[in-house]
Amino acid sequence: MTATAEPLPVDPRLDRVIAFVVLAAGSSVVWLLAQLQPDGRGHGTHEQLGMLPCSWPATLGKPCPTCGVTTASTYVVHLSPLRALQTQPFGAVLAIAGIALALWAGFCLLTGRSFMALLVRLPYGTITLWSLALFLGSWAYTYFTFVP
Repeated sequence: MTATAEPLPVDPRLDRVIAFVVLAAGSSVVWLLAQLQPDGRGHGTHEQLGMLPCSWPATLGKPCPTCGVTTASTYVVHLSPLRALQTQPFGAVLAIAGIALALWAGFCLLTGRSFMALLVRLPYGTITLWSLALFLGSWAYTYFTFVP
C-alpha cells in the first residue's frame, strides 16, 4: 500500500508568495531591530523609531502590558536571548518565534517544500492559550520587576 500525498492547502504559487512575504517581512524586522540599541532600562527602545514614550510609566509608574517587547526583541537580534527573557519573556519568545517562522519560510523557498503544509497542522487553540498565559505572566513579571 502506498501513501498518497495530501493535497496542498493552497495553490503552490500562492504558497511560494506567502513564504516570500513572510521571509521578507521577517528579514526586514530583524534588520530594523539590528539597527537599534536595547535600552538598558528594559523598556523604551521603541523611542529610537520615533515613537512616543509609553505613557503608563509616566502616569502610573507601572509598565503597560507590552513594555519591554521591543527591547527584548532587540536583545534577541543582538544574540542576547537570556537578557531578552529577563527583560520581557513574551517579547523574547515572540521574537524567537518570528525569526523561526522567517527561517522556515526561507527553507521552504530553497527546498521547494510547502510553507503552508506545516502551518495548517499547528494546534492554534493551544498556541493561543499558551501565548495568552505567557503574555499575562510576562506582564505580571514586568509589573513587579519594573524600574521606571
